[in-house]
Amino acid sequence: MAKTYNDIYIKARKRLRDAGIEAHSLEARLIVSQAAGKTVEKLMQDLSLYSTDELDRKVQAMVDRRIAGEPVAYITGLWEFYGVPLEITRDALIPRTDTEVLVKAAIGLFEGRNGRPRILDLCAGSGCVGVAMGVHMPGARVVMVDNSPRALALCRRNIHRNDLDVRVLCVEADVTEKPPMLLGDFDLITCNAPYIPTAELETLDASVKDYEPVQALDGGEDGLDIIRPVIRLWKSVLRDKGVLMLEVGEGQAPTVGQLLEQAGFEAVTFFKDTGGTDRVVAARIRRN
Repeated sequence: MAKTYNDIYIKARKRLRDAGIEAHSLEARLIVSQAAGKTVEKLMQDLSLYSTDELDRKVQAMVDRRIAGEPVAYITGLWEFYGVPLEITRDALIPRTDTEVLVKAAIGLFEGRNGRPRILDLCAGSGCVGVAMGVHMPGARVVMVDNSPRALALCRRNIHRNDLDVRVLCVEADVTEKPPMLLGDFDLITCNAPYIPTAELETLDASVKDYEPVQALDGGEDGLDIIRPVIRLWKSVLRDKGVLMLEVGEGQAPTVGQLLEQAGFEAVTFFKDTGGTDRVVAARIRRN
C-alpha cells in the first residue's frame, strides 16, 4: 500500500516517542525532511503527497540510529544555531543553545557602534559562533581558529553555506600556544573552549560521550586547562579596550573572572543562560 509523507512522518514520530525521545515530533520532521531532500517547511506542505517505500526504509534506518543514541544532528548532518543553518559532522560538537549567549553578548557589544570590528573566534569547532557573528554583524571581519584540520574544513563549508567567504576565514592554530605571527589585532575575542572537568566526562549523557569528540569536551582536572592559556597568551592580540568573552561551565565563572583580573583585564561582566547559570564571562583589556 502506497504511503504518504504524512504516513512516514507519523510512523517515525511514534517510534521516537515510544523510545522516550522528548522532542520526537521535531526530530521526526528533521529526519523525514532530510531523507526526502526537502526543507521542513516544504515537507509540511507535501504531507498529503505519496512517497516511496525506498524513502520509508531510509527514514526507518535513520530512526534506528537515533533510538540507538546517536544525536539527530549527526544523523541529518544539519543543524540551526542562532537562526543560521549549519552543516554538522562528528568532527565538532553539536552547537548548544547555551552558546547562543556568547553570540548575543558579542552582537550586543557592537550595537550602535560604527566601524568594522575585527573579531577572533577561538576553538571554532563547527564554526557556529564565528559564522553566526558574521551573519548578524554585516560589518564585521571574523577569523576562526581551531587546531583540528577536519573541524576547520567543516568551518569553511559553513562559511560558504552562508555566503561569508569574503569576510570570514579560518586559521589552524593551537590556542594553548602563542598566537601565530601576522594574525593582526582584534576588537573582540570569543572562545568556547572545552571546559568539562575530566572526571565528569563519564557522567555525561551517552548521546554526548559516545558520539561527540572528547577533545572538544575535556577541559582537564578543573575544566580550565584551555581557558587559562587563552587568557594568558591571546590577550596580546587584543586592541586597547578590546574584549575577551569566554563560555564557561556551571560554577566556573567566579574563578575565570579572577583569572581575567589577574591577567590585567578589567570590567569583568557575567552573562546568564536561560537556566540562570553564569555562562559567559567578558572582560576588557587596557593598553594605556
